[in-house]
Amino acid sequence: MARRVVNRKELRAEADAAERVEEKKAASKTTKKATKKTTKRATKAAKEVRLKAFWGVFNQSMKRVALFEYSEKEAAEKRAEELTTSQKTPHFVQTVKEPVEAASS
Repeated sequence: MARRVVNRKELRAEADAAERVEEKKAASKTTKKATKKTTKRATKAAKEVRLKAFWGVFNQSMKRVALFEYSEKEAAEKRAEELTTSQKTPHFVQTVKEPVEAASS
């Protein structure tokens, strides 16, 4: 039984030595790779997207029913009330931001 414990200790020592050798090899490879010149790729500038705010009238399943200009909030609220009373389902007003297409000259 004592022999088995010694054997495990010896095997463990051998395994540790092998791991240290592998770590040294890996470390030398990474330093060689690090010393090589790295080429930087040119990154594209993110295209700037402009957004415009609107008032949207939505039903309870988040489907947009109507769209109004931002300055027409009262009209959007009135439309939501009309749809709520006529269809017996709740409608509400929420801001919507949509991308503005630039006019090409």
